Amino acid sequence: MAYIPEEARWYLAEIVEEIKVEGTSSNVVHNNLVLIHAQSPEEAYDKAIARGEEANMTYENTDGQAVTITFRGLSELNVIMDDLEDGAEIAYEEMENLTEEEIQELLPTKGELGVFQSVESETSAPNYIAKDVMDEVMRIIQNPRQDH
Repeated sequence: MAYIPEEARWYLAEIVEEIKVEGTSSNVVHNNLVLIHAQSPEEAYDKAIARGEEANMTYENTDGQAVTITFRGLSELNVIMDDLEDGAEIAYEEMENLTEEEIQELLPTKGELGVFQSVESETSAPNYIAKDVMDEVMRIIQNPRQDH
């Protein structure tokens, strides 16, 4: 069993969700990293599973197609050893015997980091934008002075 410090209260769960859009043959899979506060690994597991199951839903996209999100399971669950603060190590991945070329492949340029990616990046993914959410956004944009 992994080493879990007695005072550990935070865990990092990787929750896998599959998104399918009616009328398309492709899917989109999200591997969501989620913080879980728990008193033990078992509680963290139960809470991560419950969080994943909350994602199960079907809704209509902006094209009128049914979108189904299905929780597929956990791909990982790890304890966070440090207190949550600036600079705390959340997780790590250990790799052995990498060549210099393999190390360089791990290091994207600043512009390739996720935080700097364009919201309008080109994708062939099916449309899973929720119609009711977009309708509300458009209502707010068109009537900015009304209470929301």
